[in-house]
Amino acid sequence: MTETPLAPSAIDASVDHGVPNHTATGIDHLTSDYDAVLLASFGGPNGQDDVIPFLRNVTRGRGIPDERLEAVSGHYRALGGVSPINEQNIALRDALQAEIDRRGLGLPVIWGNRNWEPYLTDVVRAAVAEGRHTLLGLATSAYSSYSGCRQYREDFGATVQEIGGTDLTIDKLRHYFNTEGFLAPVLDGAVAGVREMLEAGHAAEDILVMYSTHSVPDVMATSSGPEDTRTPGSGGWYVAQHQAAIAWVHDQLQEALGTAVPQQFVFQSRSGNPAQPWLEPDINDAIETAAEDGVKAIVCVPIGFISDHVEVIWDLDTEARQTAADLGLAFVRTPTSGTDPRFVSALVDLVEERLGRRDPVETVTSFPATPDVCGIACCQGMRDKPTTAGVDS
Repeated sequence: MTETPLAPSAIDASVDHGVPNHTATGIDHLTSDYDAVLLASFGGPNGQDDVIPFLRNVTRGRGIPDERLEAVSGHYRALGGVSPINEQNIALRDALQAEIDRRGLGLPVIWGNRNWEPYLTDVVRAAVAEGRHTLLGLATSAYSSYSGCRQYREDFGATVQEIGGTDLTIDKLRHYFNTEGFLAPVLDGAVAGVREMLEAGHAAEDILVMYSTHSVPDVMATSSGPEDTRTPGSGGWYVAQHQAAIAWVHDQLQEALGTAVPQQFVFQSRSGNPAQPWLEPDINDAIETAAEDGVKAIVCVPIGFISDHVEVIWDLDTEARQTAADLGLAFVRTPTSGTDPRFVSALVDLVEERLGRRDPVETVTSFPATPDVCGIACCQGMRDKPTTAGVDS
């Protein structure tokens, strides 16, 4: 039976991850007086004509010719050139706004992207024109890594620099991978997926729950988290946070079902230089190994994503599903948290926490709350760029 056990350090609540109390101290610019919430996302094309310009933005500075970009555009082309992420971000923005209004917080929610319209700088410039100068950034990524956190802080830093001439501040909301509001919808989907397989006649021991997230280069994983928390080859905070989230969900799943079910932590959506080591195993390789080991059914849980965007729809619903079908395995992919009211409520809880209107939001995993302000060299990238919301900014 194929199963990758979680590292003991990820499931032992007594382990010190080197995470300070989430409330940063000694940071002069930290405030609770915000006048807007900035929903910050990756962005995606809105039609076939947008695909290549969008990919140029994504790969800016790497010298990749359009011919190569066209070769890798297939998953967008197959979806009509339209990324689902834009519609999903609009839905999340509207849900956040409704909950913020219901609680009487008096904050508008504005949405901006890194790689496509509406661009972050444009929406922030419009907010400044309306007299809003202190923004609380909410990134559509739940875990610590360069691409999932620091790059957003770089986006915020570049935006502040470009607009200039103002007292503009953009802070960043802390990570939410360890909140019950994010994980409870994931758990519900996992339980429903396993029950579907059980009802189809598969024995529990023949069902493999694959918890999937985006692969990143090994060096990016290792450098995730502040500099003083790093252990070579450990996978850093990125891996540890996922392992902690998986441990909580899978424990709850087995308790709900009243039976043990095998599980595995897998990765997807690898890109870039094939010679560079990335986190493994790839989900398709893992499915092949599972079939060789006698697994009959796969329940795929995209725990690393907050919505059903193109990498979920293409890499899981299309490619991973086809791999399973070719091997004669049953396959079901469970939903992401999306706009589940519990998830939206948890995000607004974190906003209220930063406004000083409530006690710290409880976390449910062995990996504790991360800081409001990122530590030294946290999730450092290849180049030093100005950032916000960090002690090394």
